[in-house]
Amino acid sequence: MSDTKLQAVLSSLSQAARQLDVLPSGRPAPDASYVKLNTNENPFPLPTIVWQSAIAALERQYLYPESDNISLREAAADAYGLSKDHVIAGNGSSELLGLIYRAFLAPGDSVAMMSPGFSFNRKLALLQGAQLLEIESSEPHSLPVEQFLLAPAKDAKFILLANPNNPTGTFVPVADIECLLAQSDRLIVLDEAYVDFAPDNGLRLVNRYSNLLLLRTFSKSYAAAGIRVGFGFGHPELIGRLRNIQNVFSMNVVGHAIGISVLAHRAAYEENHGHIRHERQRVTIALSKLGFYVTPSHANFLLARVPEGRDGRCWQAALEKQKILVAFFPDKGLENCIRVSIGTRPQMDAFLAATRDISESFRVGRSPASRL
Repeated sequence: MSDTKLQAVLSSLSQAARQLDVLPSGRPAPDASYVKLNTNENPFPLPTIVWQSAIAALERQYLYPESDNISLREAAADAYGLSKDHVIAGNGSSELLGLIYRAFLAPGDSVAMMSPGFSFNRKLALLQGAQLLEIESSEPHSLPVEQFLLAPAKDAKFILLANPNNPTGTFVPVADIECLLAQSDRLIVLDEAYVDFAPDNGLRLVNRYSNLLLLRTFSKSYAAAGIRVGFGFGHPELIGRLRNIQNVFSMNVVGHAIGISVLAHRAAYEENHGHIRHERQRVTIALSKLGFYVTPSHANFLLARVPEGRDGRCWQAALEKQKILVAFFPDKGLENCIRVSIGTRPQMDAFLAATRDISESFRVGRSPASRL
């Protein structure tokens, strides 16, 4: 394609697409020698009975998946005490979040979100030609209800809350969320991706408030990040319209089978969840002794402010040299932090050993030893 033709094609892009930079190719997945603690996966294998459902589904791989994800929606409705018309299932909760942006936002609209929050929301808003309003709270463990009811957030088409929040891991009382639902006539989207590691959840609010859409995923607490299973719960009038704009066959047969099996065997994950809570506390104490400040977390990760003298990017790079991957965010207020997923006991031991070595090397001014 000549440059003239290319420019003609690019000029026909939508305004939102023209604002996006060309996306460079990503990096390949790290090999098994790396300890991957940067994307909040749950590293444990699926229970055997859940694996068996996946194998059985593959025997019918030549068939299209079930239309409208109906059996999976019915299974979720039974598990969570709702009707199937209150449930939408999707290719991870991220697909459902994208549907909400498409359904509720037009160019010039705005959406409000707690800050810091899930950065992908900025791109979702941009693609709709909308503005993302990021609302900060002076109290990280409470919801700034008044700020969401007043300008500039009062004109937002919907309010997005993550509880527990990512990347902080903080949890606000469900009573605060109910207070906002009761006082506002706007849509409240409650993302509970990490709620199985928290002390409470908002599911009981679905039948009480018609302006609530609640999102769940099996990526974090049910070790199915690569399978892509997510749910939305809300009033049938909202859910039915979202289902109507959903892509045909948005999920595959393996996702359907694993989703249904997980819902039937949630008790099989109790040891998994208990391990993550225990390791979360153990690593919090260990990092604190090394001079980190760790935000109290109710998720499967920790946000840790690094010791003075280095920033978060420096620590991320030093850990990667030792084949430990953690997350860093350049956002205002997070520059001096790293986010660490909670993995297996050996993974967390390797992370802590590398962190101790790097702390000592920074203290005496030598280069950290590479991890073999």
